[in-house]
Amino acid sequence: MDDWRTSVLMTVYHRVEPDHFERALESMFSQSLPPDEIIVVEDGPLGAGLLDVLAGFEGRGIPLVRVALPENRGSAIASQAGLEVARHPWIVRMDADDISLPHRLETQMGELRRGGCDVIGSAMSEFDGEEDRLVGTRTLPLEHDAIARYARINSPVNNPSAVIRRAHLEAVGGYRHVPLMEDYDVYARLLAHGSVFRNLAEPLVLFRAGEAMFNRRAARGMLAAERAMQRNLVDYGLVSRPRSWFNLGARSVFRALPRQALRRTYRVLFYRSRDAR
Repeated sequence: MDDWRTSVLMTVYHRVEPDHFERALESMFSQSLPPDEIIVVEDGPLGAGLLDVLAGFEGRGIPLVRVALPENRGSAIASQAGLEVARHPWIVRMDADDISLPHRLETQMGELRRGGCDVIGSAMSEFDGEEDRLVGTRTLPLEHDAIARYARINSPVNNPSAVIRRAHLEAVGGYRHVPLMEDYDVYARLLAHGSVFRNLAEPLVLFRAGEAMFNRRAARGMLAAERAMQRNLVDYGLVSRPRSWFNLGARSVFRALPRQALRRTYRVLFYRSRDAR
């Protein structure tokens, strides 16, 4: 018999706002189909506010597993630490400052039960400030072949919406330290491994957008990260070397755009429906 139990995997560090973290956790504790455990990796020492939030959720019916790292190590190392303690076959990714809609797990696990899929994501509604201040819906290709084509130029899953078969994550080596590109890298390896992907057109996550999102896209070290990621795509057999050079140029030009032009281009690229096939 298939095992459909889920382990939610979240990482949090000291710069996350406590009220954002509380809302993220509450959205998982309030699912119509509750997860079987929630793993929170404390990526380095947290402030009193974040620790108070965690304490407030302990003993609320869903096992809350805390993994405390002695120092801030970054997304990949923290995610791997959480993966190593997960007890269930499906890993549900969740960011510490985003919000899962109440029917997210019920919808995604229902799709997974139909079979033929190892990774499932969804569209996300992006908001700025208040939850009802929506600025757009970030959509990605829906079916596997289109997802695999899209992965040659960009990460093919909205990571805060992902549910992943744990056995496949472990088979590809889990999360690796690829600065600023950890999510893209793991999905590229899963595709190269033969995992079957699907994205749902329905937004199941509210994603906290705003200036911080665009600041990350222009962060120091991004060019080196882009070079490393393109080398990885070649190594995984997903793109040719000439295609990797094209990708590097196109992605670097996008990130170098002035802020207003970057915003407009982002809306054109992501705030539109995509062909499901």
